[in-house]
Amino acid sequence: MSAVLLEREDGLSIVTLNRPQSYNAMNEVMLSQLLETVKQLEGNDDRIVIICGAGDAFSAGGDVQMMAEERTNEEMAETMDLINELVLRLYKLNKIVISAIHGSAAGLGLSLALNSDITLAHKDAKIGMLFAGVGFVPDGGGHFFLEKRIGAHRAKQFIWSMQQIDGKHGQAFGLIDEITEADVVETAKQYGKKLLQLPFEASIATKHIYNEQDEQKLRAILAAEKVAQIELSQTANHKEGVQAFLEKRIPRFE
Repeated sequence: MSAVLLEREDGLSIVTLNRPQSYNAMNEVMLSQLLETVKQLEGNDDRIVIICGAGDAFSAGGDVQMMAEERTNEEMAETMDLINELVLRLYKLNKIVISAIHGSAAGLGLSLALNSDITLAHKDAKIGMLFAGVGFVPDGGGHFFLEKRIGAHRAKQFIWSMQQIDGKHGQAFGLIDEITEADVVETAKQYGKKLLQLPFEASIATKHIYNEQDEQKLRAILAAEKVAQIELSQTANHKEGVQAFLEKRIPRFE
């Protein structure tokens, strides 16, 4: 079974994270397939992309089972390079991207959702940057996307709090653009069809005028996140956080 699905429908490309049994937690297989899917999107003529999750969640974040594996710094660097290439390609995609969030969007899953032009969520969705729970910092450009939306000061507090907020509070906080009580993917499709009525060249020009001004900063933050995660992956606190998650207990950090 493919970990990422791509369907095309009347000018819309619908990308579905497809590990529902793991709440769409991202392992290297999913990350690699998602990168290949984004490369396919670069070559098709659909104008709108919708990213969503199968089952009961958008994405619970990075796969903790993958984190539990003993990996060298070189192996960690390869994973971070994969994440960073995915982030940059999605950020620069010549399409309007909508994230359709239901259930949990946590950690790397939230970073992915925020790397879109429009965040649309069910009112009962749960979003949070929960990296601190496993002794990590946000990656996938999480620092960059949080700062763009809520500013560095509130972003730090949100990261450190390990708070999860619902879609309604996420909208008030500035992380969610639109909320719905209906099926979030169907709502995203309707939203996308309205956007198709706009002059596409002008819409994309506006996107690139903004994004190109910040691309170098995003690259710098991705590089810093890579260094931090490699260093943190060797710490006792990271290993304790992962073990505590697997054992379903509160971590005892040093």
